[in-house]
Amino acid sequence: MKQQSWNLLPPAPRDFLEAEKLPPLILQVLYNRALRDPACWEAFLTADERLGHDPFLLPEMEKGVERLRQAIHSGEKVGIYGDYDADGITATVLLVQGLEALGAQTVPFIPTRLHGHGLHSPALESLFQQGASLVLTVDTGTNGYDEVAQAQRRGQDIIITDHHVCPPLLPPAVAVVNPRRPDSLYPFPDLTGVGVAYKLLQALLGDVATGLDLVALGTVADVAPLLGENRYLVKEGLRLLNAPCRPGIREMLRFSGLARVDAGSIAWVLGPRLNAAARLEHPLVSYHLLLTPSTEEAQRLAEELEGMNAERQRLTGEALVWAREQALAQGDNRFLLVQSRDVPLGVAGLVANRLVEEFCRPAVVLRLGPETSSGSGRSIPQFNLFSALQANEDLLLRYGGHPRAAGFTIANEKIPRLQEKLVERANRELKGLDLRPEIVMDARISLAEPDGQFLQFLPRLAPFGFGNPNPVFLSQGVKVVEAHRVGDKGEHLRLKLRAGPVTWDAIAFDCGGEERKLSPYLDVVYSFSTDCWGPRETLKLELHDFRTSV
Repeated sequence: MKQQSWNLLPPAPRDFLEAEKLPPLILQVLYNRALRDPACWEAFLTADERLGHDPFLLPEMEKGVERLRQAIHSGEKVGIYGDYDADGITATVLLVQGLEALGAQTVPFIPTRLHGHGLHSPALESLFQQGASLVLTVDTGTNGYDEVAQAQRRGQDIIITDHHVCPPLLPPAVAVVNPRRPDSLYPFPDLTGVGVAYKLLQALLGDVATGLDLVALGTVADVAPLLGENRYLVKEGLRLLNAPCRPGIREMLRFSGLARVDAGSIAWVLGPRLNAAARLEHPLVSYHLLLTPSTEEAQRLAEELEGMNAERQRLTGEALVWAREQALAQGDNRFLLVQSRDVPLGVAGLVANRLVEEFCRPAVVLRLGPETSSGSGRSIPQFNLFSALQANEDLLLRYGGHPRAAGFTIANEKIPRLQEKLVERANRELKGLDLRPEIVMDARISLAEPDGQFLQFLPRLAPFGFGNPNPVFLSQGVKVVEAHRVGDKGEHLRLKLRAGPVTWDAIAFDCGGEERKLSPYLDVVYSFSTDCWGPRETLKLELHDFRTSV
C-alpha cells in the first residue's frame, strides 16, 4: 500500500451540528463540502430540478437557437462537429438525435486523435462540401479563432457550444455558448460539453425528457464536479441508465457484467470503454454503439469495444514500464516529462495519470514525431497545468485543456526549453509541499455502534464523484478476524473486521500483497459501499488505507 498522509478534517461547530433535524454525521459531511447554508441543503440532498437553470442565461444562447431554427425551417444541413472523448461523443449523439427529431438534416463529424483536439479547417471545409453551411460544435471550438474566421470567409456559419477555458479573443462565430465565458451570467460554470449541448436542446424544445443517460455518461467520464446542476443531470441520467432503452448501453452493461450503474461504474467501467475506441483511433465505434436502434449491431459493436478496452489496458501497462524508468531518473524534479516514439497517442494521458498517482507530481507524456510531438499531461490540485502551458505558449504550436488535464503540440527543437521552464515553475510553486497522496477524512467514528439514521441518509448524498466524494471515515482499534487474497491474481484483500459486537465485511483493492503484514488490530480509513446480490443489498467497507493500531 502506498504511503499516504492522513488528514482528518476538524469537527463542525456544535451550533452547526444542532441547527437542523439531520443526522450529525450528515451535517458534518455537508460542512466539509462547504455547504454551510441550510437554505441549500434540501436542494442538494434531493438533487432535483431546482438545481437547474434557465438555458437562456448562457451567453449568446438566443443567437444560437435563432440560427438553428432558421436552418431547420429552411431545410439547411447542419454539421455537428464533436470531439473524440466520451464527453464529445455523447454530446454529438445527443444533438444528432435531438436535432433530427426536430426535422433537421445533420452531418456528424468526430475527429480522431490524429486530428487532435480543437477545430480543423480541412474538416470544416469537408462538411461545407457535404452541404453543411452551418456547423454546430460540441465540446470544442472556443480556441478555434482562425478556423472559424476561415469558415466564415467561405460562407459557413459556426455555432460553438463548449465548456473549455476561454482565450482573450473569442472566435467570430454566430454564437459562442460557453458557461466559462467571463461575461457569462449562467450560475453554474461547471457544465461539461454534453451538459451544454443538453441546455441547447432545452432552449430549443422548452423541455427535454430524453438524453439524460448520455449527459450522465459524458459528465462523469469527463470528471466534472458532481455539484450544483451536475448532481441533478447525473442523478436523472442514472435513473435512465439503470432501465436502459438504448441497445448499445444494454449490451455494454451485459459485456461488462454490471448489475447496477452508479457514478463510480461510469467512471471506472463504462467511461473507459467509450474512451477506448478513440484511444485506438476509432471513435465512431462508440458513437454508433450509442446511436444504433439495432440490438444485433449493438452486440457486435459492444463486443468490438470490449476488445479495444482490453487492448488499451495492455498498451497502457507496456508504456508504464519505460515511463516509470524515465520518471525515476528525473530525481527530485517536481515536474515529470517522459517521452517515446512508440507510445500510442490514446494511452499517453492514461500513463500521465498513473505517473501522477504514483509520484504525486504533475506529469506529461510526449509522443515524439519526426518534426513535432504531442504531449498529454495530468496534474495535482496544487499545480495548474493549463496556466503553466499558457505561460509558455510561445513555445507551443497549439494547446488546450483544464488545470488538471491538458494537451499540446510542440516543435521537437523546443521540447528541452519547455521541459526546463515547466520544471522551474513546478519546483518554485511546489517547494516545501509534502507531495504524498493525501486521504481527507470526514470524521472519526466508531464501527461498534453504527449510526443507523446516518446510514439511511447516506444515499441522499450521492451521486458521488469528483467534487463530491463518497464520505471517508476513520475508525481505530478494529480487530482483524479474517483476511485473504481475492481477484484473478490475488491482487485484492478481503477482510472481516470486528468492532465491539459488530462484524463488517471489507475490501482493500490492490492490497493483496499486504496480507502477511496485517497486525491483529488496525486503524482503518474507509467509505461505506453497497454489495448487490439479486434483490438483496448489504453494506460493506471499502478500505482506502490502514495502519497498525498503537
